[in-house]
Amino acid sequence: MQRATHSQFGSPQDVLSSEEADTPTPSQGQVLVRMVLSPVHNHDLMIIAGQYGSMPDLPAFPGTEAVGVVEALGEGVDNLVVGQRVAGGASQTWATFYLADAAGLVPVPDCVSDETACQLIAMPLSAKVLLDTLDVKPGDWIVQNAANGLVGKLVARFGAERGIKVLGLVRRKEAVAELRALGIDKVIATDVEGWADKAKELTGGAPVLRAVDSLGGDGAAQVLKVASNDAVLVSFGAMTEQPLKIAAQDLLFRGITVKGFWGAKPHVTPERIGQFIGELLQAAAAQKLIFPIEAAYDIEHVAEAARASAEPGRKGKVAIRGA
Repeated sequence: MQRATHSQFGSPQDVLSSEEADTPTPSQGQVLVRMVLSPVHNHDLMIIAGQYGSMPDLPAFPGTEAVGVVEALGEGVDNLVVGQRVAGGASQTWATFYLADAAGLVPVPDCVSDETACQLIAMPLSAKVLLDTLDVKPGDWIVQNAANGLVGKLVARFGAERGIKVLGLVRRKEAVAELRALGIDKVIATDVEGWADKAKELTGGAPVLRAVDSLGGDGAAQVLKVASNDAVLVSFGAMTEQPLKIAAQDLLFRGITVKGFWGAKPHVTPERIGQFIGELLQAAAAQKLIFPIEAAYDIEHVAEAARASAEPGRKGKVAIRGA
């Protein structure tokens, strides 16, 4: 089989390559999955760059989510069958075949496309868990940047379903029209003069209790321009790969609290996670959740896929294509 690999940490387009390897054999509780599509997530690129919270041994074999077809069952697996299409988190998914814990996979209904299925768990689940842990109630306002990213769109959507008001910041004025076409209208571009005042107009002067930063660098300062005193800033990502910049005045005089959110940590109970996954599957089956792919690359072109994933203005994820 073929798999993506890197023998050092660094810029993904520079260190990624592909190689031939033996097809693995599932152990107890595992299944062997033939990969169909595996998305290139920001956290995948952070791992390859050596900038993530947990790092693999080298050489490493990237990929953390996929949709595929069950090829073989390990001992004790009775919740899946060979030939079943499944999705979910796993490791080393940028490969023709990968191993996954059977308990962590979900069967995918035939009506859900591969493009949607390969993205159905990691980011949508993070968006649901994030909202669940922000400690806000219906009618409350939150502000987030990277509002045109997948998680940003989902936070706005899932927030609206819960009655939470979400103000989104984007870095390009062109992205405002894109989001409004999706029904997300509380959006401001930060490349427009006077954007902070316009953002506050959208809230009608109501308190903005939570600020979610996915950019790092100056992103925190931008969301805090909109947030109210005593708000909580949640660091969710670091897309700019820059250190978080927060003015001392925001902490000393405005009472801003800073905390981080990492989806790999157990923020809610397993029962709550199961409920969220069920909601995601139900919405996808009803065609209420549809996630496009901008482009798919064969495994041997994994470095090119990483480069494409870093390009701004994409309408969907870049993915690695399996057999």
